[in-house]
Parts: sequence; C-alpha cells; structure tokens
Amino acid sequence: MKIKNLRELSTEALNSKLKDLQLDLGVEKRNIASTGVASKKIKVREIRRTIAQIMTLLKERGVTA
Repeated sequence: MKIKNLRELSTEALNSKLKDLQLDLGVEKRNIASTGVASKKIKVREIRRTIAQIMTLLKERGVTA
C-alpha cells in the first residue's frame, strides 16, 4: 500500500490494519515454512514494509502500537 493512502487513514483504521497485516504475515510465514514455496517471499516483504510504514506513521502521530 502506498504511504500516501496510509496517511489519509485515521489512527483507529491504521491500528486495525496493522493487526490484520500482522496476522497475515504470520499466516504467510507458516505457509512458507510448511510448503517451502519461495514465490510468497515477495508478499511477505510487501507486508513487512507496510507494517513498518504504519508503525512509523503511528509513531509520528504519537501513538504507540
């Protein structure tokens, strides 16, 4: 997701999106570990990047996640 789109979201929406992405990341990591499929690593990288962007935005707003 683009940082511009994330900046438009409210703090509550960012927190809920963060929780959803963290769950998705766990699912993807388990899938990679169980099946060994390497093509999903790109998705994991994108999820991790979006999580980092959301955490940065929350920190800028003074909210701890």
